[in-house]
Amino acid sequence: MRNALHLIAGSLVEGGSGGFDSLNPSEPTQIVAKAPLGTDAEVALAVNAASEAFESWRKTPGPGKAERLYAWAEAIQARAAELAEAIATEVGKPIGEAKGEVGRCVAILRYYAGEPVRPSGDVIPGLANGILQYSLREPLGVVGLITPWNFPMAIPLWKAAPALAMGNTIVLKPSEHSALCAHLLAETAVAAGLKGEFNVVQGAGPAGSALVQHPDVKAISFTGSDATGAKISVACAQLNKKFQTEMGGKNVAIVLADADLAQAANLVAAGAMRFAGQKCTATSRVVVESSVSGKFIEELKKAIDGLPVGNPLEMATAVGPVINQASYDKLNAAVKQGETIHQVAAPNTGYFVSPTVLGGVGPEHDLAQNELFGPVLTYLEAGSLDEALTIANQTRFGLSASLCTRDIRAALTYIDRIQAGMVRVNADTTGVDPHAPFGGMKGSSSGTREQGAVAKDFYTQYKTVQINP
Repeated sequence: MRNALHLIAGSLVEGGSGGFDSLNPSEPTQIVAKAPLGTDAEVALAVNAASEAFESWRKTPGPGKAERLYAWAEAIQARAAELAEAIATEVGKPIGEAKGEVGRCVAILRYYAGEPVRPSGDVIPGLANGILQYSLREPLGVVGLITPWNFPMAIPLWKAAPALAMGNTIVLKPSEHSALCAHLLAETAVAAGLKGEFNVVQGAGPAGSALVQHPDVKAISFTGSDATGAKISVACAQLNKKFQTEMGGKNVAIVLADADLAQAANLVAAGAMRFAGQKCTATSRVVVESSVSGKFIEELKKAIDGLPVGNPLEMATAVGPVINQASYDKLNAAVKQGETIHQVAAPNTGYFVSPTVLGGVGPEHDLAQNELFGPVLTYLEAGSLDEALTIANQTRFGLSASLCTRDIRAALTYIDRIQAGMVRVNADTTGVDPHAPFGGMKGSSSGTREQGAVAKDFYTQYKTVQINP
């Protein structure tokens, strides 16, 4: 057990009021970390530290910013094994995927280390002769980040890295379920030489609310549930504060009759069940062309049976526990709502939920409409691609989708008609390269995009300049 601390102005500090325990979801009696419940006053201290660091950071030349970001990547790389073990222990992510997350953190920071030295702005011809007119991007100031537990290091970094690269300073409020991971990330930031530029306040909802409400925080970037995202959107709109919300999904995989059914089954099983389905892009629904439904179900059963359930610290494990008791109870109640097509046994200890495929429901049913965030897949059938697309789009979400087919015309039709921000063909619904834009449509997102070169759009504001003779 370790103490997970706040990071304020380059110093790891204990909280002054109350605390909470972060538990191991595989063994809930094991306390992974004790952390402080951040107060309004501690949020204010962190915001003040970021405000004081802002002017010097924004004026730091591009190569200087790049050096800090690259140094952060090196600090994470040097502790890769330790960080991956912490992710696996604290949030139950299988160690293979946890190692992949740490590698992604390094890739994100190295990518954004190149951004501060790239041109920013445009020269714009004037309507009259002799005028110099141009635009430039400027940082916003202090940006608040509110992040979830399921990617406890990668998501904070794919927000913080572009924000810092563009000259902003940061206050991060991580999930209370990943307090140790946030603490270790803070340690690597200190090792990279960051001080008030990157701050962390541990805690629960009230600390996040204080961050949203603070007048010196110029923007909020949030990833989490659609219910919390909606509250943050309203609060920021009332404060005329820039905001970005990436929220839930009811992601669909469509399997056509011409697909390689064994390959499709492996993709659907992986997208739905790995990391116990706890990714915002996890496959939550599969729509299969009716003529091959029976064959596909047999392939899907084999594919799911091939995903070991168990201790996330073992390399062979593909499916670990869900995050907490509330999620465990919600998922076990949900599986009673449908007909069980297939189910795999799970350990009796910890928050392990049996990977389950459910059928016997229509596309309007709760199981086909609402995010479950667990290893539960809703099985639907369609008579054609057209019907499958109608079913696929019949939710309030629009984050990720996939299609399995050998027909390029079908793939192009799907790409055109699917209402999702992340569109994949012959791949599962999860995953995106760290340099590619990420985000959803409809109720999954506020419409902005994270990652890649477009991430700078959120973390900057334009200034248009005209110089006359």
